[in-house]
Amino acid sequence: MPTAALLRRQIESALAEKIPAALSPQPRMVHPSAATGIEALDKLLHGGLPVGAISEISGPECSGRTAIALSFLARMTQSHFCAWVDAGDAMDPVSAASVGVDLNRLLWVRCGVQTIAPRGSTDYRFELPAKYLQPEPVVAPKGLPTGSFGMHPRSEVKGMHEAVGNLFSPRCAEPQKRMPREKEEIRGTSIPSRRSNAAATSKSRPWPRIEQALRAMDLILQTGGFRAVVLDLGGYAPEFVTRIPLATWFRYRAAAERTQASLVLLTQTSCAKSSAELLLRMHPPRFEQQEATVFIGMRPCAELLRRRFTKDDSAVVPLLKQPQRATTATWTNGAAWVGPR
Repeated sequence: MPTAALLRRQIESALAEKIPAALSPQPRMVHPSAATGIEALDKLLHGGLPVGAISEISGPECSGRTAIALSFLARMTQSHFCAWVDAGDAMDPVSAASVGVDLNRLLWVRCGVQTIAPRGSTDYRFELPAKYLQPEPVVAPKGLPTGSFGMHPRSEVKGMHEAVGNLFSPRCAEPQKRMPREKEEIRGTSIPSRRSNAAATSKSRPWPRIEQALRAMDLILQTGGFRAVVLDLGGYAPEFVTRIPLATWFRYRAAAERTQASLVLLTQTSCAKSSAELLLRMHPPRFEQQEATVFIGMRPCAELLRRRFTKDDSAVVPLLKQPQRATTATWTNGAAWVGPR
């Protein structure tokens, strides 16, 4: 009677042309990790974010997801080139440089921004028409002979007493001419900022910007040469981000594995599903105060929801129940005016 191992080999040999190793499980691929620069988070992730895979960081606004991405890029830009695809035009280069990101090694792709062509060096000159530059011809008054120099002084005082009398006469009973009243229009003089324009545009027409960000990601991943790529979709509601097909994330995962690039996805809710090897959920942070009046920083909280494969040094399965691993990590982001502590 053939054994199970013999039957498996026979089936695999029969299906070798169509399905190689049909009944043999594929070996687990454990990706190397790259440190984020946050000690508590690196300890939770056993080294950092995976290389050659998708890491999804989801959470509400002001939860610390952008701070994690900037801290990660600060470590990666020390020796590699990185890219930031900004679908909502919300990244602040000054804040990125303040945490140590080398902007000379960072490609910032701003989606939905209309570029204005610079004006040429045109010299503006003011010139009067020729008709205003010609002297007006002197026309002699009627009734005077040609060549005379004006009227006689005696004839200039005729009718002077009537003109002076009309000048001092009361005119209150004279009907006044009504003039149409112009309608006043008040216009605001304040110029909206770049962030307010970007937020209004992203809320009114979000999908064209998302499509532009996805096309930029395809070009960057196909070209290669970037060690880390961040796709920021955190400024859009989940109903727009979840419209992205799952085939897109699967294509990004294959491209990241081929180029050995760390792809970091920032969203409000999880959308990459099984294509993401790591899923972090950010909770609303806790505000740190000093003497109940001075704001000194924030304390984010990250929860590890899923990680596909982890490196296990021990191949022995113990019989007793082992202690559960920690799934949350907290740290403190100090304000700029606090300084090093």
